[in-house]
Order: sequence, then structure tokens, then C-alpha cells
Amino acid sequence: MRVLGSLRVSSPTEGTPAEAGGATGTRAAWLVGTGIFLSRISGFIRESVFAYFFGTTPVADVWRAAFRTPNVIQNLLGEGTLSASFIPVYAELLEEGREEEAGRFAGAVLGLLTVTAFSATLVGILLAPVLIPLFFPVWEPWKQQLTVRLVRILFVMTGFLAISAWALGILNSHRRFFVAYVAPVAWNVVTIGTMVVFGSVLVWGPERLVVALAWGALAGGVSQLLVQLPWVVPILKGFRLSLSHRVIGVREAIRNFIPVVTARGVVNVSGWLDVFLAALLFPGALAVLGYSQTLYMLPISLFGMSIAASELPELSRRRGEVVDVLVPRVRTALERTWFLLIPAALAFLLLGDLFLAAIYEHGRFSRFGTSVAYAVLAAYALGLLASSSSRVLSSAYYAIRDTRTPARIAYLRVGLSLVIGVSLMIPFDHLQIGAGEDVLHFGAVGLALGATAGSWLEYVLLRRRLTEAIGRHGPTRGRRLRIVLAAGAAAAAGIGAKALLGSAVPAREGLVHQLLGPASPWLNPALALGTALTFGGVYLAVAAALGVGVSPLRLLRR
Repeated sequence: MRVLGSLRVSSPTEGTPAEAGGATGTRAAWLVGTGIFLSRISGFIRESVFAYFFGTTPVADVWRAAFRTPNVIQNLLGEGTLSASFIPVYAELLEEGREEEAGRFAGAVLGLLTVTAFSATLVGILLAPVLIPLFFPVWEPWKQQLTVRLVRILFVMTGFLAISAWALGILNSHRRFFVAYVAPVAWNVVTIGTMVVFGSVLVWGPERLVVALAWGALAGGVSQLLVQLPWVVPILKGFRLSLSHRVIGVREAIRNFIPVVTARGVVNVSGWLDVFLAALLFPGALAVLGYSQTLYMLPISLFGMSIAASELPELSRRRGEVVDVLVPRVRTALERTWFLLIPAALAFLLLGDLFLAAIYEHGRFSRFGTSVAYAVLAAYALGLLASSSSRVLSSAYYAIRDTRTPARIAYLRVGLSLVIGVSLMIPFDHLQIGAGEDVLHFGAVGLALGATAGSWLEYVLLRRRLTEAIGRHGPTRGRRLRIVLAAGAAAAAGIGAKALLGSAVPAREGLVHQLLGPASPWLNPALALGTALTFGGVYLAVAAALGVGVSPLRLLRR
């Protein structure tokens, strides 16, 4: 076994990881998880309302493209990069009791961030009329012009969201977790209200409504920042807004910032290329891709990202103790990821149409949209376990101070995703469903399969290189088999519940149809909820019987 850097094998007599602070960490994780959960739920409501008014129309494609274009700035300057570069320096100053210096450092970072974000915003606004026709050359002129108009508004929104990420870093450093992660609910509430008022009350058409939605998104970005400020301002001491590089900690933060931005850049470029490629397909592909990704990202955000984030600090603290700490914690984190993500992947693969119909199928979103979105979601689901596990493995690399290996593998992942996605999207785009104006094509499935292939390549390479570094660290074969068996039992139960509650045979209505009536607006949500509860209940029961499960209460606490 090759050991990186200063790693050492600890003695069995050196004791176990300290429990001090465990309760605080659990409470912090619960607050973060609650905030993220509320944010995600409000996000699903927003997407459901969006589907009602826009469905899979060309205007929905325009919105996805316009929103994703300036979103690159938010991703590069937002929460992830600031958390990696700003929080460690600021938190260390607080820990050392240097609160005045921490305040001046926060002021300098805010000044530099504001200038950078809004300079990029100004450039984007000025170049939008030139870049949009280049990025989306096959679109009709009216779609290009509408995209330019939306992009200019949304660029301003991303500037405020970048500053909101600074506020999140301040709050996290002071252990004000809930406010930081629940603040995006304000953005969702404002955008939902905008669509309801202008779409239902004023009854604006899609083209006018989407412009109103862009202004609502800008107002939501401002609201998200304003929600945090009442908690941020009182805890800042010695705060002074500046652009000085000489303030203590600024140069270190910039040194940390550059490699993180570089690493995130390839991921953002990959995501944006998916938008560009989907725009070359038949109308509706971009919209369907967005709807599917929203649901696909839910378990990754709630489980994969949370496990990776919670493990990184402890892995970093005990990185020298390979046998006693590092390997067992990586193995445990991967087992938890398998336990949570394998059933999620099977649920999306076999029952995803129920969930998509429950969330989106109303208004302008037809059952044909559900069918295509389900195909895309199923393609993504094949790579769900690999994508989530790779986040845990990346945390292990960061803990042993190896940031280059995950970055290099990320480039390979992106390259393979693009090659396979491009080669498959055109053949799939010849497949279609629907009739008349409701015709949709399956080209986005090819892009999703490319992403899945890239995810598995990344996972395999990360596991192989980490094995060389710290030794065998994966879940045991027995535990993996039992998790798969429990998930298989849950899948069988879920399919049975779907048939019983829905329609076992075409000529007979299911129980939910009989109780609510086939025209009830609650039909799809009730069917999805009943099936999901059956699936989850059987999975937890079988997993516990096989010795790999935990009680629901303990699972929620984790």
C-alpha cells in the first residue's frame, strides 16, 4: 500500500476519534439538512408551477438556456468556491480571537467579490447580443432575441446571488447554519409569486410571462440576500468594506480561490455544453432536460453531498491515522451512500414516471412530456450511485491533501460524457412521441447517457487511485449484496403498489382512481405518494432484517 504525504499507520492503542463536539456537529448537520430540504421542496413547487405555465414549449427552452448562461458566474463565484477559500481563513481568525481582523478580512473579500461579480455581469450584459446567436445558431430570431433579453436581466441576479454566498460563508463560520441554507426559499417564493400573479391573475402569455419571471428571479436574488443580512450585520466586528489585497488573509484566500475556480470551471463548462447541445435538438429537449435534472439532483443534494461534506472535516483532522480512522470512515461513508442511493436509483429507474407526473403533469405539461422526462431520468438514474459516491471519494482525496487527482479525473469524465452524449443524442432525437403540437423527441436521453458513462468512469478511477494510496476502502461484498437485495425487494413492492393503486390492467381503474376519480388533480400525487411509501417502508424493513438497515429515526438524524 502506497501512502501519500505525511500519512502514517497509527497504533491500535492510540484510541478512537474524540466524541467532543459530536452533539454540536449533529445539530449543525440537522440544521443544514433542514435548510436544504426546505429549499429543495420550495424548488420543486417552483418547478411544478413553471411546468404548469410553460410545459415543454419553446419558451421553456429559452428560459433554461437564459438561466444557465449567467449561472456560470454564480457557480464560479458562489457557495462552493467561497466555502473552500474564504471560510477556512475567516473561521481561523475567529478561532484565534482576532475578530476585528476577521471583520476587515470579510470587508475586503466582499469588496473584491462585488467588483468581480458585477464586472462579469456588465460584460455579460454587453456581449449577450453577440454571444447568444453564436451559442444557439439554429434557433429562430425571436427565440434568440428573447434569450438575450432574459440573459441581461439574469446576469444582474447572479451578481446578488454571489454576494449572498459571501453572507452564507459568514453565517456558517458563526454556526448560524439554518438561516444560511434556508435563504434560497425566499428566491423560490418570489419567483413562484411572480408566475402566479402574472400568469393566473393577469393571464399573460408565455413570452410576456417569462420576462416577468426573469424580473421576479432578480427580485428573488435580492430577497435571498436581504433575508441573511439581519443575521450577518450584528456578528461582524471591525467590518470595513475595501478592495485592499494587504488585509490579513486576503492573499491566502485568493491563492485558495484560483485552483478551486479552475476545478469547478470544467464542471460548469460541461454543464453549459449540455445546454448548447440540447439547443441543437428538436424543441422541448432543453426543457425536459431541466425537469429531469431537478428530480435527479434531489438525492445527490440530500444524501451524496451531505455525506461528503460531513466526512471531510473529520477525514482532514485524522488523515495521518490510515488504518484506524481514514479507511474505516471512507468505507462507512461509501456504505451509507450505497444504502441511500441504490434504492433512490431503482425508484427513479422503475417508478420515475409517477414522481414526474405528480410534480409536473398539469397545465401546459402533457403526459408526453412525462414520458420523455422519464426516459431522461432513467438514463441519469443509471449513474446516480457513481456520481454520489465520487463526491465521497473526492472528500477523501482532499483530506489527504491531493486535489490534483480528482481534477484530472474530472477532465476525463467530462471528455467521455461529451463524446458519448454527442454520438447518442442525434440517433435518439429521431425517436418521438405525441401528435400535432405535442410532439417531443428523445434526444436528451443521449446526453443523459453520456453523463452516466462519465460518472462511472470517474468513480472507477477514483476508487482505483485511492486504493493505491490508502488500501482497500470499499464496502464489503456481503453488505453490498444485502443492500441490493433489500432494494430489489422494495422495487418489487413498489411495482406492485403502482399496479394496485394505479391500474393493474387497462380496462380497470386502480384504488386511487376509484377513491379520487380519474379527473381529480390529486390523482397523480396520491399515486406517487402511496407507491413511494410502500417502496420506502419495504426497503427499510428488509434492510433492517438483513442487518444493513437503520431505524427511520436514526436515518433522519444522520
